[in-house]
Amino acid sequence: MAVNKCVKYLLFFFNLLFWISGCIILGVSIYLKVSKDQNELTNEALPGIDLMIAIGVIIMCLGFLGCCGAIRENRCLLLVFFISLLIIFILLLAAGIVGAVEEQKVKDWVKKRLEKFTPLSSQPQNVKDDLEKLQRQLKCCGLANGPSDWDKIPDSCRCNATETVKCESTYNQTPCSSQIIKLMQDNLEVVLGIAFAIAILLLFGMVFSMMLYCQAGRKDDATTA
Repeated sequence: MAVNKCVKYLLFFFNLLFWISGCIILGVSIYLKVSKDQNELTNEALPGIDLMIAIGVIIMCLGFLGCCGAIRENRCLLLVFFISLLIIFILLLAAGIVGAVEEQKVKDWVKKRLEKFTPLSSQPQNVKDDLEKLQRQLKCCGLANGPSDWDKIPDSCRCNATETVKCESTYNQTPCSSQIIKLMQDNLEVVLGIAFAIAILLLFGMVFSMMLYCQAGRKDDATTA
């Protein structure tokens, strides 16, 4: 029995796109990693760039593996590809469940990572500069405890009369850790949408790879018979 050429080339082009997307993710992540506009505090709280680099490398490897398995009709490569996608799908599903069920633990984890930068007076100047940028952007002050995190409260903590953000005093009282967590929550729908799209792609990849795996097995059996 011959292998269905439609399934074979669909899987090949799927993995080619998979590999190209991995290259793009890796390239953009490396660019962001080496760019001068990075903020050490947000990188510590949300290590997204390092995670993106890892994801880019994994996608590139899986895309290459899937392309080789599809074009050569190699059952071993197809099986490894299927198992890899299944593992990623399970991890993605588990991460979504943990993020939804253990939301408070995620918040505590972010706060704990930021607390290592206190007291601010003992931090290097680049960390202080990064925090001041955050304070201006997110309308917050300090990291964990608000203005009390500073020995001398900087002007970046001051409330701007033209802003819609209301202040109870001269300075913003909201710590930046709370604003970072709020930013995470505001973007949660986008993250969930991306995760859902990736999960659909993984399912298609698993279905096509298993179909080709089974067809290649029947072809081998027919050849040896």
